[in-house]
Amino acid sequence: MSDFNLENRRFVIGGVAIVIVFVYIIRLFTLQLLSDDYKKNADSNAFLKKVDYPARGIISDRNGKLLVYNQPAYDILVVMNEESGRLDTTEFCEALGITKEFFIKRMDEIKDRSKNPGYSRFTQQLFMSQVDDRDFAAFHEKIFRFPGFYIQKRSIRQYRYPYGAHVLGDVGEVSQSDIEDDEYYQPGDYIGKLGVEKKYEKDLRGEKGIQILLRDAHGRIQGSYQHGKLDRKPIAGRDLTLGLDLNLQALGERLMEGKTGSIVAIEPSTGEVLCMVSSPTYDPRMMVGRKRGKNHSRLMQNPLKPLLNRGIMGQYPPGSTFKTTQALTYLSEGIISPHTAFPCHHGFSYRGLHVGCHGHASPLDLTHAIETSCNGYFCWGLYYMMGNRSKYKNVQDAMDTWRDYMVSMGFGYKLGIDLAGEKRGLIPNAAFYDKAYHGSWNGLTIISIAIGQGEVNLTPLQIANLGATIANRGYYYVPHVVKKVKGMPLDTTYTRRHYTMADRKAYDWVVAGMRMAVTGGTCRSANNPWYTVCGKTGTAQNRGQDHSVFMGFAPMEKPKIAICVYVENGGFGADYGVPIGALMMEQYLRGKLSPASMKKAEQFQHKHIYYGSVR
Repeated sequence: MSDFNLENRRFVIGGVAIVIVFVYIIRLFTLQLLSDDYKKNADSNAFLKKVDYPARGIISDRNGKLLVYNQPAYDILVVMNEESGRLDTTEFCEALGITKEFFIKRMDEIKDRSKNPGYSRFTQQLFMSQVDDRDFAAFHEKIFRFPGFYIQKRSIRQYRYPYGAHVLGDVGEVSQSDIEDDEYYQPGDYIGKLGVEKKYEKDLRGEKGIQILLRDAHGRIQGSYQHGKLDRKPIAGRDLTLGLDLNLQALGERLMEGKTGSIVAIEPSTGEVLCMVSSPTYDPRMMVGRKRGKNHSRLMQNPLKPLLNRGIMGQYPPGSTFKTTQALTYLSEGIISPHTAFPCHHGFSYRGLHVGCHGHASPLDLTHAIETSCNGYFCWGLYYMMGNRSKYKNVQDAMDTWRDYMVSMGFGYKLGIDLAGEKRGLIPNAAFYDKAYHGSWNGLTIISIAIGQGEVNLTPLQIANLGATIANRGYYYVPHVVKKVKGMPLDTTYTRRHYTMADRKAYDWVVAGMRMAVTGGTCRSANNPWYTVCGKTGTAQNRGQDHSVFMGFAPMEKPKIAICVYVENGGFGADYGVPIGALMMEQYLRGKLSPASMKKAEQFQHKHIYYGSVR
């Protein structure tokens, strides 16, 4: 019996020993292979890995004027394992011009893993960013007294002019999601937040370099490790040249002061955006440095929404500018000929339905209908298209054919401009109306879309692109704000022609009508002795005062600029849209305004519209 107990005791002791050995093996495996804490500790004692940040690419306008550049700044970094409470906080705070309360709060934030998930006491953490030259000089003299703190030279963006904020965008500190999405970034890095700065971030940011410095047992820097063999130099970001014309952009922003709306101008032969004005706007220089967060918050809270880029995000009824698309569709589908005449007795009247129109001659043909912006003419065209059973099997078939023409002209979907946040607008199809009217509808039900009202919504960019398409007599390039990325070819997205479904000859008739609108119709104030302008007004109905719209291009035969002007609550298209559009075209095509035009520009600059009333 005693031998049996002795045998059992031997097994128990042996099992316990095996378990202990197994636990030690697992722990050693975890420490050496799975955990990098000791490696980080050893590395941090022996090496300092210093990141060299590349210069961010600069941004210029189409004429080489510098818009965005870099200016030196300094970040203060801390390695908590080295600081270890040995700091004279009073002297440190005085050197940086901060309070002890700020110091304590910032150190706590760095150690808080909920706010700083990438925290490690062995690696450099951002204590303070974008320290200016004055504070940096005082701090640099005493850096040797502050163990664990280091200086990192950086650069901050500077915007040379107070124009183009919505196109240029800005740069801000990375968020945790930015870090998780791209391993390039670490806490304290900067990233493009809006506009070109965001869209072309990977081109602009460049590639980081690194220096590996050797330390002695006391943590003092001894020099480069292996004479710099493992160091990597930073690669500067790529410079961008925009299609923007700074002088044109500046004039547009002046003319839109005190107004809500947008101006978009495009070079038809390339699709380059010559200007993109969104009003109200803001000075891009507000979004620089340590005050960026506070200024961004103020802009976010502004009820006029100055951060909204109305050029690509505003979705509006296009009004009578849309009649050009109807003329192209009716002609191409054989619904009308250029000589087809329709009556207009102060509008379209049929079966008790009336769509009003201003007084003019009646009946009239296509070019005169465009010249006078006749509502009746284009309503009759849509009515006959929707009801044509010899060509379309039912109204749904006619409606979807109509929609296909609109989509081919760049409506109903995003055009694909190289800016984030573009909206698609709305072009209805048969399914849309089947759902809205339970399958019971006809041409009269939807008649308002013929004159750019009803369910149709476009962005100012899409209306400007319509002008470019007509200027090109049937094709467009995807609009883009970047003209050139240094050292790289332009993405083929922006160099391919997109042809519409409309016939080439149909465009000639529409161009003729738009020219007549300038020489004797609704766009007369755009006429001038220097070059031939083609235009179309729009007065878009609104719950308050109507919106004033203009779409046009010039010169007629070799177009260099196509433009949309959209002024909310501006009344008739001829009130604001046409004169502002005329001034913009003159500035671009002649390089300056005549004395008479300069006086007119000053008058419009000081015409402010608030909630539909002019001040």
